[in-house]
Amino acid sequence: MTSRARQRDQAGVLVAGHGKIVAEFFDSGHSRTLPWARRPQAAALVAALADPDRGWDAIVIREYERAFYASQYASMAPLFEHYGVSLWLPEVGGRVDWHAEDHEQTMLALGLSSKREITRTRIRVRTAMAAQTREQGRYLGGRPPYGYRLADAGPHPNKAHAAWGRRTHRLEPDPATAPVVQWIFAQRLAGHSAARITRALNDAGIPCPSASDPKRNPHRSGAGWTLRTVAAILANPRYTGRQVWNRQRTDFDLVDPANTGLGHRQVQRWNLPEGWVISKHPAHSALVSEADFIAAQEASGPRGAAVPAGRAAGLRPVRTAAGISLVQRQARLPVPPRLHQRHRPGTRPAEEHLHPRGPDPPAPRRHGHPAS
Repeated sequence: MTSRARQRDQAGVLVAGHGKIVAEFFDSGHSRTLPWARRPQAAALVAALADPDRGWDAIVIREYERAFYASQYASMAPLFEHYGVSLWLPEVGGRVDWHAEDHEQTMLALGLSSKREITRTRIRVRTAMAAQTREQGRYLGGRPPYGYRLADAGPHPNKAHAAWGRRTHRLEPDPATAPVVQWIFAQRLAGHSAARITRALNDAGIPCPSASDPKRNPHRSGAGWTLRTVAAILANPRYTGRQVWNRQRTDFDLVDPANTGLGHRQVQRWNLPEGWVISKHPAHSALVSEADFIAAQEASGPRGAAVPAGRAAGLRPVRTAAGISLVQRQARLPVPPRLHQRHRPGTRPAEEHLHPRGPDPPAPRRHGHPAS
């Protein structure tokens, strides 16, 4: 039985002898943390409240946690009372008394319980993902970095998931794009700026990452390489063979500070390197050695970072008996570009003046085409 069918049957049992279910409002795929106004079906129910011919005079909710998150009940109850619509919940054994203190306290406690459930789940999931990355080097999903593709890594380690046919994946070098990544690092180590590398890639007609994988990048134009793209590749420690997780985080910002009832929206932001989780051991084939990766980070780069603050690799080399290891460090924020600087016609961007103008790096060889 589906969750919707189960909830409908149990709601019918709750109001048996008092009425019958005549309409359904069921939001699927929308978080309970969203206010009612931002859940399509819940918003439709609210809109129907003002219609005197709506055909119903009560709302029956089978699972409180799915309807009211945190303090949402406190904002919705006055609206129900205003339109003369009663609320039925199994937690109070039937109809909610708007003016009964014990009912109000119960609703507030259930709202906090709903929020606590989300918080605890989030903590458990993040803790497990961090451990899986650090100890097992497991690939945890998402788009593979440019230069890699997904390969089958066998049955899922959880026996229940394996019984359902789920399998794990790992990263392996993509024959078409891995040489381009290696070429980018080689040119950086040879002293070429990210801007020159970008220009050489575009001049050679090498497809940029979004053009190489349009199915996973439908939101990008794929027009060509940019300085930001090259800088992001040079700053990605996953090319050393280490698995890295938590380079980005999800923040929750108010949709409208002037109207907090609209709730929050999710915003992706970059974490500083000390917040990254890096596998203890190599998890996939490396496209660049750890020593070369660190050297590429320490190479003098353009002023005005091409990547967001905190995205630059926060790694330092530590020589041990076994060789060079990657160790996280406190990273300084990149110096922002000066606002008064402007690019004038006939001159090159500021990053081209950091070093005397030299020849552009040789164009990378396109996969499947012999060198001329």
